[in-house]
Order: sequence, then structure tokens, then C-alpha cells
Amino acid sequence: MKASKFTDAQKAFIVKQGEEGTPVAEICRKAGISQATYFNWKKKYAGLMPSEMKKLRELEDENRRLKKIIADLMLDKEMLQDVVKRKL
Repeated sequence: MKASKFTDAQKAFIVKQGEEGTPVAEICRKAGISQATYFNWKKKYAGLMPSEMKKLRELEDENRRLKKIIADLMLDKEMLQDVVKRKL
């Protein structure tokens, strides 16, 4: 996935502008983003401070790593079960 060129503080500022009543088209034009990007950020980050956004991203990364570990362990378990079945 491509890394964002915007920091958490910039994303929070852009979303906050929309909450304050600035037209979305104007915000997107100034920031150089699409309206779809703005609405995705709004859905994900609305009401969060930059520090909370960073914590959210860290938790998502940790969750992704843990899911990968579980998938690897499940494959190992299946391979070991197949070896045991062949020996019997």
C-alpha cells in the first residue's frame, strides 16, 4: 500500500476544516486530494486528535501482524497433522 504524503496532523486539520463548514470541494482543491479521499478520512478519523490517529494506525499494524502470525501457525498445524496422518 502506498504511504500517504500527509501526516496525521495534516489529515486531522483537513477533516476539521470540513467539520467547521468549509465546502468539501474547496478543501479538496487546496489539499490536492479527491473528494473520495476526504470522505474516507472523515469516516475513519472524524473526531480524533493526531496522537489518537497515530495510536489507531499502530493498532491496525499490530492487528495485521498478528493475523499473519495466526495464518502461518494454522498452516504449520495443518502440515503437521498431515504428517501425523501419513505415519498412522
